[in-house]
Amino acid sequence: MIEIEGGDGTRPVAVGAQRNLPSELPVLPLREAVPLPDTLIPLAVGQERSVQLVNDVLAGDRMLVMVASRDPGKESPGPEDLYETAVVGAIARMLKVPDGTLRILVQSGQRVHIDRWVRTDPYLVAEISERPDQAHETNPELTALKRNVQETFSAIVNEVPYLPEELQLAVANIDDPSALSHLIAGSLRLPTEEKQQLLEETDVARRLRRLVEILARELEVISIGSKIQSQVQSEIDRGQREFVLRQQLEAIRRELGEFDESAAEANELREQLGAIDFGDDVRRQVDRELKRLESLPAQAAEHGVIRNWLEWMASLPWNTSTEDNLDLHHAREVLDADHYDIEQVKDRIIEFLAVRKLNPDARGTILCFAGPPGVGKTSLGRSIARALGRSFERVSVGGVRDESEIRGHRRTYVGAMPGTVIRALRDAGSNNPLFMIDEIDKMGADWRGDPASAMLEVLDPEQNATFRDHYLDVRFDLSKVMFICTANDLDRVPGPLRDRMEVIQLAGYTEEEKLEIAKRYLVPRQIERNGLRRSWISFTDRALRTIVRDYTREAGVRDLERQIGSVCRKVAREVAELDGNGHVRRVSISEQRVRDALGKPRFFPETKRRTREPGVATGLAWTPFGGDVLFVEATAMAGKGRLTLTGQLGDVMRESAQAALSYVRAHLREIAPGLPDDWFAEHDVHLHVPAGATPKDGPSAGVTMTTALSSLVCARPVRDDVVMTGEVTLTGQVLPIGGLKEKALAAQRAGIATVIAPRPNERDVDEIPEHLRHDLTFVFVDHVREVLEAALEAVPTARRARARAAA
Repeated sequence: MIEIEGGDGTRPVAVGAQRNLPSELPVLPLREAVPLPDTLIPLAVGQERSVQLVNDVLAGDRMLVMVASRDPGKESPGPEDLYETAVVGAIARMLKVPDGTLRILVQSGQRVHIDRWVRTDPYLVAEISERPDQAHETNPELTALKRNVQETFSAIVNEVPYLPEELQLAVANIDDPSALSHLIAGSLRLPTEEKQQLLEETDVARRLRRLVEILARELEVISIGSKIQSQVQSEIDRGQREFVLRQQLEAIRRELGEFDESAAEANELREQLGAIDFGDDVRRQVDRELKRLESLPAQAAEHGVIRNWLEWMASLPWNTSTEDNLDLHHAREVLDADHYDIEQVKDRIIEFLAVRKLNPDARGTILCFAGPPGVGKTSLGRSIARALGRSFERVSVGGVRDESEIRGHRRTYVGAMPGTVIRALRDAGSNNPLFMIDEIDKMGADWRGDPASAMLEVLDPEQNATFRDHYLDVRFDLSKVMFICTANDLDRVPGPLRDRMEVIQLAGYTEEEKLEIAKRYLVPRQIERNGLRRSWISFTDRALRTIVRDYTREAGVRDLERQIGSVCRKVAREVAELDGNGHVRRVSISEQRVRDALGKPRFFPETKRRTREPGVATGLAWTPFGGDVLFVEATAMAGKGRLTLTGQLGDVMRESAQAALSYVRAHLREIAPGLPDDWFAEHDVHLHVPAGATPKDGPSAGVTMTTALSSLVCARPVRDDVVMTGEVTLTGQVLPIGGLKEKALAAQRAGIATVIAPRPNERDVDEIPEHLRHDLTFVFVDHVREVLEAALEAVPTARRARARAAA
């Protein structure tokens, strides 16, 4: 029996096998600690329920049960979170801390087993039973195990600083093998599961055998750690010795007057940097790094990092600028020579130059050219740079997902370097180049950061005068740089970034514009690239129109140039296969010669074929690559009134289909007077939008879907020379849409002459080229009734169609 004085020096407390234990005791859960018998355990008690438990125990017989938690991270473990084997203890000392917590010292007693939980509120109380060690007799094996444990633990105490040397004496004087195992297990820093296993083991010999394995493992880990520490210390001593020797060697070389390459390199950098006007703040940092470079040996790792940083600082155009050519007539000539039409864009650029001419210190506007691929966004930026006389640097940010690509990496990283902006400035050689930031809508974001957010500072005229690259870590003025961005889809550009830019839309080209661009730019360029001469080859207008209509269908002219290049290569082969007599017969590329060179036509008008039957309507769609024509097909079969939608339709487009069906069902008598009122209840409707592999979304196909369903129920085909666009409400109103110019160009490419559009979009017609307005007939409508009246064939024609179908 062990007797411990109470906190007030009275009432001895007995804990041991000689005293009968109560059948029920309060349970104090321990986090990241395992109680062991016959040890003094200091504890900090902070939880409200634990503080109440201690106060109640102190008011009674001071006895409690201590048990380890299975989940140390759980704040208030319940019965299911605790082990079943525990230790009884008595509180020997208690100290109250000003923050309300308690510090207690508990003398642990015997091992017990938690048989049943009595209650959990306000704290845990359990029914317990003793679980003593199995009876054992002293034998040679037990004595050998005890000595092995004592010797191994003594060796560990000699190596580990956190174990006091007094433990060696205490361990050597313990004869009881069970008490010896508990003292050693409590002294070591072991995982909770391992300590709990030692506590639960009632066979003393098995417990000592397990402890021998643990001590051997710990001693091996300690030995390896000591070996590593001695190796590291040896490396440090050797490095210090090398440093002292190199310092002495450098002093000897100075006395002998020998040449020092690192010193010469530092002097050269000092001369280069001394000729640059950095400003006071940057100059102080440059001088500080120069002093560090001169004080470090060339073999030091930091020497190369500092030298690279200084070389970057010396290579940047801090004060180098090019003089702008502000001659507006010259700028107009350059733009007209490089690009056909796009008058709105040219006028905006001339306005920018006029403002710069009148106010040279004005902060520049960030322009963003938005439009489908192949309309000349990037080449337009190059022309602007040529007109201004500025250096041109193109920075493609498509697919960039790392913020460090824009701002650079900090010098602490191996292989660090500045970001794209600073590298492009170094390549430009001036601090006022024209930066073309290409594909700004293709930037992404992941765990490495958001490059679009880094672009906010670069493209903000109010902030970019103090741009700070992570690698340089000094301010650099970007306010003199003219930034022009390009994008295909503005919806993918974050709102704050789009707000910093003035957007200039570049729509697709009409057939006439493509013809002029081909004659002025594409044909001469492909003749030169394929090694031909203009005297050897020429293209007729009919040949170029054939390529535009039958072999390309795009908003821009990239594919058109590729097809012209294919024709030129055929001619180049013919020229190369001549006998070498020097005479080359001029080749005139006709319509037939184009078909021979390019094969069968890739595109052909299909509106007449597709809309021959009732239930098919032709609509217009806007995509990031320009306008496009889409077909909506509707069919019906016997069923129960279900609607099936196919063609990879998005949520908005599916809702438009539901609205279209609801309108047709509500106005069935008006649209198809001959059908019974329950026709939709007895038929399933299937609405399909080819091509099925292409995702589609948006509300502007509502008019087309309504027309296709109306054509189906009234058996009147849709006119093959009509195309339509517009959003439809349940009441039949036609709401405005966007991208009318691009959609009109798509109608022209498809050979359709009549476009049905919402009446509020009538104001957008002015954006459409005048010659295209003459080729197209616009029908502006307010209600679906007007759409059906303009789109569906007359009744006699519809009857003939039904007769043909019946035949």
